[in-house]
Amino acid sequence: MLTEQSEARQTRRYVEKREGILDAAAALFNRKGVRGATLSDVGQHVGLSTNSITYYYRKKEDLILACLMRTIDEMRGLADAASRHGSATERVEAFITLFVARLARTAVGERPELMSFREIRALPASHSDVAFSAYNDMFRQIRGLLRESVPSDLVQRSALSARAHLLLSLASGAMSWIDRYEPEDYPKVAQSLVDLLLNGIAAPGTAWQPELDVAALLPTLGQPETTQQAFLRAATELLNEQGYRGASADRISARLNLTKGAFYHHNENKDDLISACFDRMSAVIRDTQTLVDEMPGTGWDKLCAVSRALVHYQFSSQGPLLRLTIYGALPEAMRETKMKDMGRLSTRFVRFLVQGMQDGSIRPLDQSIAALQVHGMINAAVELRRWARDASSDNAADLFVRPLMMGLLS
Repeated sequence: MLTEQSEARQTRRYVEKREGILDAAAALFNRKGVRGATLSDVGQHVGLSTNSITYYYRKKEDLILACLMRTIDEMRGLADAASRHGSATERVEAFITLFVARLARTAVGERPELMSFREIRALPASHSDVAFSAYNDMFRQIRGLLRESVPSDLVQRSALSARAHLLLSLASGAMSWIDRYEPEDYPKVAQSLVDLLLNGIAAPGTAWQPELDVAALLPTLGQPETTQQAFLRAATELLNEQGYRGASADRISARLNLTKGAFYHHNENKDDLISACFDRMSAVIRDTQTLVDEMPGTGWDKLCAVSRALVHYQFSSQGPLLRLTIYGALPEAMRETKMKDMGRLSTRFVRFLVQGMQDGSIRPLDQSIAALQVHGMINAAVELRRWARDASSDNAADLFVRPLMMGLLS
């Protein structure tokens, strides 16, 4: 018969082993994606067999959900700590500072990795419903950091939700790029990020331009869609909505009222189609950047134009662009190639930022971090309607682009 002390030791060992499994799994899921990482991989990292892992988590989906819920709990803790500050400005600064400090503790080995939220859509409905419910609670908590008073109408509520989505997307997005900095420099990265989000990109006296010639920057919107382009659009929509698991050949074909045979007539397999969706996204971004680069105007004019055009594309008849978070579903070799391509496109935004700083239309700031936030904002716009239901091609720029350019609380 176990003594009370023995039971306590066994409980402690169980908790320690379970936490070790979560630590290893979060890192593996971040690196390989949930499709690429197996329970066997997790077991090898903690010295357990697959059968032993299933003693703690019966299925991989249970383990994914546990990793996500632990990250959401931590984010809620950071938001709760930030909420104790007085003004919205102080709360945003505290949230970013605390979050980057948490990433610094991971970088020096003091704390395990937080799991990327990109894998929520990889879960079956029974698990994703739980994860999304917790994520929604976390979102509302972070939205509260921005509120100085209770919004009195739908327009204010949409604007507040859009800005909360921007804050959460750009903060959590730092997990994918902050490791290019030395851990000792993370506090300075946090300062740069806080400065950018609170004070925007525009130099003092630079005005927001409410008009944009979309047709000149997105000429393909006026062209008829080919069957292959329609497949890419439908596949992109389903990948964004339901992740790799949900974007089946049957569902993609059904969305276009075509047969499964038509799918395989135009596509070898699903991985090749996802690769083509990435290539389509790269082409849209690259072509728009090139057109903007050749137009007259200040660096501010060009940065606003390319950002607004690409966010407009997200809501167009040919949109959306593929969410970057889907890259975890790609085979590892393909994933590396596609993300390098995305990294190069993100770097191209630096050109407009530097030009603006030279001509005085953009204030001096860390252009490498700013370029990442501009690219992150454009990518996050694909989910804007989830939080601001009245978001459209007509108002998306004011709801989502303007807060980054002029300041989150402007």
